[in-house]
Amino acid sequence: MQTDVTRLIQSHRSIRKYIDKPIPEEVLEDVLACAQWAPSSHNVQAYSIIVVRSAEKKKQLAQLCGGQKWVETCPVFLVFCADFYRLKLTCDMRGTELLADEVENMLVAAVDTALAAENALVAARSHGLGGVMIGGIRNQPEDVARLLQLPELTAPIMGMCLGYPDQDVEQKPRLPQRAVIHEEEYRTEHLPAALEEYEAISAEYYSRRTKGELTEGWTRQMADYLKKPRRQHLGDFLRQQGFPLK
Repeated sequence: MQTDVTRLIQSHRSIRKYIDKPIPEEVLEDVLACAQWAPSSHNVQAYSIIVVRSAEKKKQLAQLCGGQKWVETCPVFLVFCADFYRLKLTCDMRGTELLADEVENMLVAAVDTALAAENALVAARSHGLGGVMIGGIRNQPEDVARLLQLPELTAPIMGMCLGYPDQDVEQKPRLPQRAVIHEEEYRTEHLPAALEEYEAISAEYYSRRTKGELTEGWTRQMADYLKKPRRQHLGDFLRQQGFPLK
């Protein structure tokens, strides 16, 4: 049985084109308040959000994200950062040491940041906005950190374009539930058939969306995507930012 909220969540689409209309301040304030009310492990709240409206700064970020023009053209671009700088100040205030090299702490920061971002996107959509997550914010993290003046113990995790939609895109199909949802224990016997089914569904979707230019489905795309190293510079960047990961 669906509710208004579940219908909104299940109608998700990534929106990359926006009409020339600013986001009212009270709407953005509500979106950001919702981000802050996301769950947080032990209430650590290990994230910060940079709100970018400057046309010049968005233009630079668009290039740093791999030439994604919608970063430049969206009315508001949010940068969600893992943040232990504020927690270091907290520890300094109380005379304790922050163990920034703990893998658990980095995981908490990444999860907290992602939960806040998802809350923000759902809240934005409830106001009639559209958006898209931007993983390309991690392409050149040192330059992003310099541009946004990120202090030590912070790192950009994802960006988010927000604006009023100027496109009506088809919803991208998701994996069959039986490939994702398991009762009581992880079951593997039905996965090959579910993946083949999804390959056919997703191949048909991509072929239709690209007018035949892309005919490979999800499994073939993932097999190609995951065989290549990606953003190998992130480890060095995190260490430079004060995260001496074990």
